Amino acid sequence: FVTAGQVSDYIGARALLSSLPNVDWLLGDRGYDADWFRDALKDKGIRPCIPGRKQRKTPVKYDQRRYKRRNRIEIMFGRLKDWRRVATRYDRCPKVFLSAIALAAIVIYWL
Repeated sequence: FVTAGQVSDYIGARALLSSLPNVDWLLGDRGYDADWFRDALKDKGIRPCIPGRKQRKTPVKYDQRRYKRRNRIEIMFGRLKDWRRVATRYDRCPKVFLSAIALAAIVIYWL
């Protein structure tokens, strides 16, 4: 699923919510901190591991130890962005863009 370049994380989260697999945890950054998203995850039996935004009046609890493992995801995105075609998104067609990501991922993790 590909969204436009300058779209809020909430829009992507709302679109993908119905197709989430059965998992125990969902790791997300502060961009996914919304009460409706947390409630929807809990309704599906998924525990959110999302830190609260700094503007929140009441802090939310999350597993800080588990959240530290999110760096693996950030490293993967960093490696993909080493590919200029992926980082600048030259391709306007979503299928071609996702194909470029797949090709970059194969080369990065196969070699």
